[in-house]
Amino acid sequence: MYAYIQQPPLYPAKPAIIANGQSFSYQELHDASRQFAHVLLDNQTDLAEARVAFMVVPGFDYVWVQWGIWLAGGVAVPLATTYPLESLQYVIDDTQATIVVVSPEFEAILSEYVAEKGLRFLVLAPGSSSPRQTSPLPVLDADRRAMILYTSGTTSKPKGVISTHETIDAQVAVLLRAWAYADTDISLCLLPLHHVHGIINVVCGTLRAGGTVEFQPSFSAERVCDWFRAVAGSERTGVFMAVPTIYYKLIAHLETLADDRKKALKEAMTTFRLMISGSAALPVSIMETWQVLSGHRLLERYGMTEIGMAISNPYAGERRAGHIGQPLPGVLVRLTDEQDKEVEPGEVGEIQVRGKTVFATYWQRPEATEATFTADGWFRTGDVAVLDNGYYKILGRSSVDIIKSGGYKLSALEIEEVLRSHPQIADCSVVGLASDEWGELVAAALVAADPAVIDTAELNAWMRTRMPAYKVPRRYITLPELPRNAMGKVIKNELKTLF
Repeated sequence: MYAYIQQPPLYPAKPAIIANGQSFSYQELHDASRQFAHVLLDNQTDLAEARVAFMVVPGFDYVWVQWGIWLAGGVAVPLATTYPLESLQYVIDDTQATIVVVSPEFEAILSEYVAEKGLRFLVLAPGSSSPRQTSPLPVLDADRRAMILYTSGTTSKPKGVISTHETIDAQVAVLLRAWAYADTDISLCLLPLHHVHGIINVVCGTLRAGGTVEFQPSFSAERVCDWFRAVAGSERTGVFMAVPTIYYKLIAHLETLADDRKKALKEAMTTFRLMISGSAALPVSIMETWQVLSGHRLLERYGMTEIGMAISNPYAGERRAGHIGQPLPGVLVRLTDEQDKEVEPGEVGEIQVRGKTVFATYWQRPEATEATFTADGWFRTGDVAVLDNGYYKILGRSSVDIIKSGGYKLSALEIEEVLRSHPQIADCSVVGLASDEWGELVAAALVAADPAVIDTAELNAWMRTRMPAYKVPRRYITLPELPRNAMGKVIKNELKTLF
């Protein structure tokens, strides 16, 4: 993206960002980014990879702040706007950030901490403008560090993932080719902007193609449906990317509507070019229900903070339910055993990835970096899959989704998919609990479909008609909702403590 944002915009008058009822052109984005780069530089010639942590409301300000950091030669460190102070401090301390940028809404959260640490603190003043600067900005090599994103931390302490400008360019280029982004696209950003899904797939991909990104302040099923209708009535091409949890909530909303409104919304959604699901496994039931309600067969894909997107169902071709698809152009993928030897087709193995889209290193964690790469340079994802007739099918994450019980290796995702098909169950998650007898005991946390009360004895008998007895959960708990992180992934280690 660095080479792209350095150049004058190809579409200066075209809307780049829509947020809070305002439209901002590519020229406005270009100018704001450059002016902020000069503010950051403060008469220096290059930030020289200084880490700049920023906690900015998603929208126009967010994008020009991030682009300004890159133009000034800094390393962008996005902070989650919903995280508690302790988590924000962890990221700022870990990256050794020297500059902190915040929207006015977040000034009070970080001001005392920043003052105590003696860091430079920039609060974005609404409506303010800086004097126009014309001095040249630094010219950066592609291998310069550009961004540090933190892993979800669902299985260990979050690690900072370093992406270079070359890595980001490669990740964006792969998606432009695979998903056919166009300058007519308009994409809605509902996703947190401290994760690769929101930053790369939605914002960078859309803007690199010359499209428009629209932001909504928070998720509302009704507002999203209004947006579907508005896009359908415009000359723009709709693109919608979300996590399974959002599709689940949209389905729940759509099913409350009268038939005529439901039909009108489906007609609006069928005008869209593409709808994508990612960041967590897409239940087959959600995929099938969404297709009935929207006319769209969701494109499921697979990626990680460390690798961007690596595997995807095809843009044109069969989108197979329960499968993440095939390697994206230029991305090498293999399945291996515990000795890093490639397994035969049809055999279960760990997904390993190689290519220009793969991150450089973890921030200041050489041992973790070494442990996650094979001797010949493949990244170990920790996710277990099988190649099923040309399409990869995720079986789970080796540390939390593969349950070793009674000598069997069981896929928690497979068991969850069967549970979700029961009419009394709205959602579920399966984990392995330590057991002297079994090694691990299969346990399921259930969310009841209102107003159902789940009869676990009946459920157990029902499960045994659909899968071998050794796969059927031996313990159940019912919860009002499952613990999830910002991207909608169930935090399984937290879930285990609830049993």
